[in-house]
Amino acid sequence: MSLLVKATHQGATIARVTPASAAWRYVGFEALRLADGESIERCFNNAETCVVVVSGRVTLRTADASEAHIRQWDQLFSRASPFDDIGPYALYAPPRTTVHATAHGAVELAICTAPAQGGLPVRLIEPAQLPSTRRGVAANTRYVRDILPQSEPAERLLVVEVRTPSGHSSSYPPHKHDADTIPAESALEETYYHRIDPPQGFVLQRVYTDARDLDETMSAEDRDVVIVPRGYHPVIVPYGYESYYLNVMAGPTRAWHFRNDPAHEWMVRTPPD
Repeated sequence: MSLLVKATHQGATIARVTPASAAWRYVGFEALRLADGESIERCFNNAETCVVVVSGRVTLRTADASEAHIRQWDQLFSRASPFDDIGPYALYAPPRTTVHATAHGAVELAICTAPAQGGLPVRLIEPAQLPSTRRGVAANTRYVRDILPQSEPAERLLVVEVRTPSGHSSSYPPHKHDADTIPAESALEETYYHRIDPPQGFVLQRVYTDARDLDETMSAEDRDVVIVPRGYHPVIVPYGYESYYLNVMAGPTRAWHFRNDPAHEWMVRTPPD
């Protein structure tokens, strides 16, 4: 099975990953494009949902199973592109909640899901709650926004977006989180939804294990998805292009603990020149 899910160029669904299609247990992901006036509706009986407004203006509406509790947020807009230096709107919804989205102009949405029992309330996550933080040094610098970090309520989902400048490396040094050995490492499945600016570019992503029983290097183009069931998973951005990716993670325990590839650990231990 290839770890690269190619984007479609027509229709509402850009790319879709389910536990069944990825042959894993936890993460579901769907990227959607909506034209002006178009709507989508999603409801998951046994999964929590995080809807990320990647770009555009949208009205979001939620309703519980009995429709006794209905909420609506009109004309949400924070950015025209994920490469704008501002965070997105996002919405958390527990299982058995219907989420309805209507586009005002062109809209790009991400639907992130993971198994859950329910009990947490619906909540809107606003751009002001999502400051950008710098990670790495020199050509390893990238900018991170934690949309649904482990410090905020959810049952399994972890959601984060990362912008990486031209010619830089990201998710680097190579790290992994596929062993349930907390606090040393946590077991988390992960998807990468890639955007490239300008869009004719590409990034390189390698997914590999210590034993090399999994070792795949992919050229991911604009709106492609890479699935990471296990192993290290660095991203390299060629000169002339900027990278954005949206990560969705979930596993048996909602905690992010990772281990760097020992062969490249020296980059963390050695101060930059």
